[in-house]
Amino acid sequence: MKKLFEINPAIDRKACARRFAKHSRVQIRDVLTEETAREIQMILTRATKWGMAVQAGDKGGAKPASFTQAQIADSNGAEAVNRMANQAHEASAKGDYAFRFAHYPIVEAVNQKWDPGGVHEMLLEYLNTPDFLDLAREVTGFDDLVKADGQATLFAANHYLGRHIDSHVAEGWKVAYVLNLAREDWHPDWGGYLLFLDEDGDVIEGFRPRFNALNLFAVPQSHMVSYVPPFAPMGRLAITGWLRDR
Repeated sequence: MKKLFEINPAIDRKACARRFAKHSRVQIRDVLTEETAREIQMILTRATKWGMAVQAGDKGGAKPASFTQAQIADSNGAEAVNRMANQAHEASAKGDYAFRFAHYPIVEAVNQKWDPGGVHEMLLEYLNTPDFLDLAREVTGFDDLVKADGQATLFAANHYLGRHIDSHVAEGWKVAYVLNLAREDWHPDWGGYLLFLDEDGDVIEGFRPRFNALNLFAVPQSHMVSYVPPFAPMGRLAITGWLRDR
């Protein structure tokens, strides 16, 4: 099988590092070679069994829920997903933290051996190669990054990720990453932007979903993924996760 993850040798790493040092975030465009970016996009488009991640508020011990594709296909599972999605909308209407998006939890899938030796397992392995980790270390200046976790994500119509800061420092989270593999014609009207906010809730920067672009940002940092409207087409694909120091 040909290599799935090959870093673009033409990246201006010093410029990216200066940008990250100034703003604690950067988007590296054309991060992979064209061939490998196309192959990973194909894996996400054609070979990923999408489930759903939902959280309805963060008060009273509320926890996120994850549903597999098989669970969603079952009538009881579909009912549970719809119920939680409605609860998430109600929580968001009150200003509470909530989200709803399609996902495939790669780390969980590997640990539970959903598809031993499959392409998603290999994706996780490549996210933990020296090539990728060295790029992250060089750009962020964090020499203590030792591993990456990850999930495949798909933001489709009515999906969003509410404002939060990713404050799980005790779990080793240092840098969040989004490996964007969106369709190349993604229009601003279709939402799905990664937005950064100040203490007043004003947007201070936003990254458009792109094909073959890597977002890196230090955590904790206030951010969100904007709502994808009903008329948006499928295609806001990404692999997302955290780079950790343990």
